Amino acid sequence: MKLFIINPGATSTKVAVFENETEIYSEKIAHSQEELSGFSSILEQLPMRETLVRGALQRAGLTPADLDAVCSRGGLLRHIESGTYEITDAVIQDVYHPPYGEHASSLGSVIARSIADEAGIPAYIVDPPSVDELAPIARISGFKGMERESFFHALNQKAVARKAAQDLGKPYESLNLIIAHMGGGVSTAAHQKGRAIDVFNVRDEGGFSLDRGGSLPVNALINYCFSGPTRQEIKHTLSFESGVCSYLGTHDFRDVEDRMLAGEEEAKCIFRAMAYQLAKDIGSMAAVLHFDVDAIVLTGGIAHSRLFCDEISQYVEKIAPILRFPGELEMAALALGALRALNGGPVKVYPGK
Repeated sequence: MKLFIINPGATSTKVAVFENETEIYSEKIAHSQEELSGFSSILEQLPMRETLVRGALQRAGLTPADLDAVCSRGGLLRHIESGTYEITDAVIQDVYHPPYGEHASSLGSVIARSIADEAGIPAYIVDPPSVDELAPIARISGFKGMERESFFHALNQKAVARKAAQDLGKPYESLNLIIAHMGGGVSTAAHQKGRAIDVFNVRDEGGFSLDRGGSLPVNALINYCFSGPTRQEIKHTLSFESGVCSYLGTHDFRDVEDRMLAGEEEAKCIFRAMAYQLAKDIGSMAAVLHFDVDAIVLTGGIAHSRLFCDEISQYVEKIAPILRFPGELEMAALALGALRALNGGPVKVYPGK
């Protein structure tokens, strides 16, 4: 079976073709800041991204008619259980009227549905960032009516959890794992017996990332919100120009590490502080699991940095063994999710409004 996989991100769109479980073509389409600055919203990028995705399909030597299914990562949809979902009208409706704000990953659902409809084949999403398996106690925030929510790198975290389980020789559903996804965004979660029962919400909480501030001081944040910027300006700053970017003016972790190794003191400080905050997140999730932890898993693009992983490890290595899976397994995870559906596995129904 031929599967076309689409994974839009903030500054790139990844595409791949799988023949069953084997990747036979892949391409990463980069989107420069100059290119994206011409759009006032993420939804406005849709025609441009779809044209580029269809061009990649042509470069792979395929047409929609050659495919058996199209699968995309999904986006900031309504909170749903982990699994594979058909891209229905309800999914598309929530992309155009997003319940939790815009994200580039949402565009993949529309593109996948468009290509699939042309060929009369199914289109799926698998484990979008809004997967919610939180324990009831984890939803309590400290202010009534303001519940904590689950937004994390569910697709890669679930895929890496299963890979870690293979290495440990046990089913994922029997393990307690702490997984830290470290990329352009970061998210840390406690996986208890196959469910992510608590997460540091990538949109609001936890350690800072390359462009997000993470858990900011409440009173300082209130003062900033009343200092003059509009609501939209504040959201943009906290989503795209905070974290490492606000200190060092870069969104590239490799640049941070190079500057640190070259002796730049501020880069060294931010490098260490980022690792320090992620280590605190991991420690918090260990407490959630009553310190009964089978492994700590470090993944995402930043996990390619042995120095950074070692910086985290010095804080948390006494909790549990540390496994490192650099990069991400998202494309293969999407393909496997679609393949399971095509082979008669469960396809869940997206709830919609």
